[in-house]
Amino acid sequence: MASAQTAQRQQDTEVARRLVSASNVPILLHVYRLNKAAQGIYRQFYGALSSSNVAFPPVALFFVQFHRCSWEQRGRMSGRLIVLSNRLADLHTLDAGGLSVALGKLLREHGGLWLGWSGLITAETNGENRVERSIDGNVEYLCVNFSQKEHDGYYKNYANGQLWPLLHQRVDLAEFDGSGELIYRAVNKRFADTLTSILDDDDIVWAHDYYFITLAEELRAAGVMNRIGFFFHTPLPPSATLAALPNHESLFSALFAYDLVGFQSHEDKENFLSYVRTYFGDQAVEGSVVTRRGRTLVDVFPLGIDVENFRAFAQSQGSQEALQRIQQEYSRRKLLIGIDPLDYAKGIPHRVRGFGEFLKRFPEFRSCATLIQVAFPASDETNSCTDIQSEIESLCGALNGDIGELNWAPVRYIHRTLSREELAGLYQAAQVALVTPLRDSVSLVAKEFVAAQNPDAPGVLVLSKFTGDAEQMPAALAVNPYDKESMAYVMHRALTMSLAERQERHRALMETISRYDARWLCDRFLRALSRPDPAQQPKIKNLLSKVFRHRETDSGRF
Repeated sequence: MASAQTAQRQQDTEVARRLVSASNVPILLHVYRLNKAAQGIYRQFYGALSSSNVAFPPVALFFVQFHRCSWEQRGRMSGRLIVLSNRLADLHTLDAGGLSVALGKLLREHGGLWLGWSGLITAETNGENRVERSIDGNVEYLCVNFSQKEHDGYYKNYANGQLWPLLHQRVDLAEFDGSGELIYRAVNKRFADTLTSILDDDDIVWAHDYYFITLAEELRAAGVMNRIGFFFHTPLPPSATLAALPNHESLFSALFAYDLVGFQSHEDKENFLSYVRTYFGDQAVEGSVVTRRGRTLVDVFPLGIDVENFRAFAQSQGSQEALQRIQQEYSRRKLLIGIDPLDYAKGIPHRVRGFGEFLKRFPEFRSCATLIQVAFPASDETNSCTDIQSEIESLCGALNGDIGELNWAPVRYIHRTLSREELAGLYQAAQVALVTPLRDSVSLVAKEFVAAQNPDAPGVLVLSKFTGDAEQMPAALAVNPYDKESMAYVMHRALTMSLAERQERHRALMETISRYDARWLCDRFLRALSRPDPAQQPKIKNLLSKVFRHRETDSGRF
């Protein structure tokens, strides 16, 4: 057995030697499918190809693809799932619905690792206190602590101060600062370095959201050839907006180092492909982007929830007790609800103005219609959050003062975090849910509201035309949140809709969210990420056969 392994090793060594010689690439040889030391040699080879600006011969690049295809043929995940998110999730305290729940189930089923920021800011040292490791069953957690400099530069300055407003088409609120980008890249490299030391060949890496745009580029530079996917939780604006970011080409071209980039709507996907065509001139076609680095698949994966899990949670004792308290307090009211984090992109002031216009145009609903607006406090409140908070409070106070009565206030504004049970109770008590951001991707609130409804007497969902949900959920009422008159008429239609129409719309919405739930997203994304690129394999085999025939020696073919 040992002699056979030795012979195989010698044969593999000869393959690598001849291939590198044929490519005229003076890089260390790689013996593939062998031990960790050989994998390390290969990473040096691949890292040089990925990070260099030199136009290496196609043979060298195809060799990289050829090696990767050798273990990707099965088109499924056999190694660990490595998840990266800005904040680390606790699998024991996850919300009743959402992507975190589905990812948590996958990690528990197959084993894996979750890497993210712990939420802690520590002293700026290189000690062990910067990364904390824990294990829960077959799931490993790696918690990265930030220094104050990293938190301010990576998280507050660049990610949330520049990328967030840019991606939501609020360039006017961005404070562009080159130093923030440098720290952003340094933190991504730190995450990449943490991963490089623990990755196995078959591991699949899934990075979440705009915090990790440059992660794959850093991993490739370190020689990591694993399949790496990226998923946008935010919308992606048109090319002209993306170009407002200083050094935008350098940042967004880093996405080409990923094997798969996922978006939440077809509009976002087309915006990305249009941006690539405009600023890079590479081959951007339906479903992929082809550059000198290789091929990056691009697809749409709308965010979903765990419908059955959330429906069961909505019927739990805590949720039902919350529902009863709300119904007792608002027994004679028509309830409209808005549930959002405190953020300028959510359009809360526009919603309050629209509700005021509704009461002005339809005075018969005064004293019997109430808007409950919940705005969760931001984790890191910025000046823009403070401004939007002041605006909301002023609008709500003015509306309540102008037309409120002793026993009725038009708006109930709540600026605190509610429990999941209280939210589930609100969903069930409301006649109308207003999910009307100025710009957003997919809202879990919209899908949780639908899942919580009584199918015999469901409420009505109102969606902004500028959210990814509108593309996926046409059975909801669509509205332009900038147009307060349109908002007023849509609110009136929702409150006066017949039971038969409400039931029909709810059935359609339930069918959509049940079919495209969180597990569907995970399964589809990971299948796409695990699947080899069939367009490359004939080219690889043809090119390699030509190389080997050309470099044939007296010892025969190999």
